[in-house]
Amino acid sequence: MCGRYVSTRSPQDLTRLFHVTDWRPAETLAPSWNVAPTDEVYAVLQRAPRHGGDTSVRRELRALRWGMVPSWAKDPKIGSRMINARVETVHEKPAYRRAFARHRCLLPADGFYEWQPAKNEKTGRTRKQPYFIHPADGQVMALAGLYEYWRNQEIKNDDDPAAWLMTCTIITTEATDAAGRIHPRMPLALTPDHYDAWLDPRREDADGLRALLTRPADGHLDARPVSVAVNNTRNNGPQLLDEVTS
Repeated sequence: MCGRYVSTRSPQDLTRLFHVTDWRPAETLAPSWNVAPTDEVYAVLQRAPRHGGDTSVRRELRALRWGMVPSWAKDPKIGSRMINARVETVHEKPAYRRAFARHRCLLPADGFYEWQPAKNEKTGRTRKQPYFIHPADGQVMALAGLYEYWRNQEIKNDDDPAAWLMTCTIITTEATDAAGRIHPRMPLALTPDHYDAWLDPRREDADGLRALLTRPADGHLDARPVSVAVNNTRNNGPQLLDEVTS
């Protein structure tokens, strides 16, 4: 799974890297070295305007809540349990099928965390040792994601921004390379030549879309043990990425 990641790029960098045409400064997020479920995260997506005769598709940088809430959900709290979607079944599971066909996005990340049990030889106790896994070349990762709209029925006016909640999930696969030595699952990422096809809301061919999903950094990942301070979601800052003796 992917339960924590790092996202420190500025919106200016992201709009340039992903050729974004529509960004809202009011949705600017602070850099985070410990992104956790239910946090707001940057997502790159494409969609047509809701109103008027303009049918052009625009690429947006939006702030979405991590943990997807299906449109049919009665309680948005379900999102905390839907932070990941398995690539093997994402196109057919009722919770994700509609979003996979119509609402795909990219979630920019510097890297992600995974945990491995580590035994203390002195005390005999086992603890979860976090590792930071990232592209060896330091490039941004474009994690494959889905997004969805949830309508708050307590708010009557459709045009009220508070009536809508936009949430997202990360698609995962079997882990390989450095990640595979630490955890059996890992997030999927796309290469730049696949961004356009993945984001195009007019593409609905499940097999063709799944073929776009590849291993992060084409398998060229580095992993290093980092402080257990990562385990507490209240801790944040660049010091979380410092290597420690595992």
